[in-house]
Amino acid sequence: MSSIAIDGPAGAGKSTIAKKVSKELNYIYVDTGAMYRAIALYLLREKVNIEEDDLIIAALEKVTITIAYENNEQQVILNDENVTASLRNEEVGNMASITSANKHVREKLLQLQRNLAITNNVVMDGRDIGTNVLPNANLKIFLTASSATRAQRRYKELVEKGQEADLQKIEADIIERDNRDMSRKEAPLKQANDAIYLDSSTMNIEEVVEEIIKLSINKI
Repeated sequence: MSSIAIDGPAGAGKSTIAKKVSKELNYIYVDTGAMYRAIALYLLREKVNIEEDDLIIAALEKVTITIAYENNEQQVILNDENVTASLRNEEVGNMASITSANKHVREKLLQLQRNLAITNNVVMDGRDIGTNVLPNANLKIFLTASSATRAQRRYKELVEKGQEADLQKIEADIIERDNRDMSRKEAPLKQANDAIYLDSSTMNIEEVVEEIIKLSINKI
């Protein structure tokens, strides 16, 4: 099986790019961030005190995450409920950024992610795919963009959905999440030594996809 790992900070466009690349190559797209968001959603719903490790461990014992595909779109199933549509709000995203640093949360999802790559050709995106989840991926991309560019993209996305958005707050949250993701003890966000650095600040989606497809030709 072949695999492409796309890592990078929040708002870099990883999911959008990974979906399009997987479609072009007829690979399965695996959104690991959505899995972490599903656990974050459960912890929020259950009002679990995330400062208490024992409470997180107890909560995780009641969580089952599975992945399904509908029209080639990943669906995240949390305890038999399809929660895909509930995973993209800011509260869940910020909670996921915090709880994904917890080693018990990461252990819960790591084997599921690796198993998907054993049985399928995959494009997988996240924070530590090339460094931790799929260290032997055929192609590794570190996709990034300036915090201002990422904030503007997120702002536009929220406005288009009819949600209230504060551009300054979005950028502040992005910078805070970057620092948290890069400094966490468990599998921090960083570029793998053999990953290709790709800054999309001045590129559109099609240009980024084309570049990754081009890079993949000699790798997979």
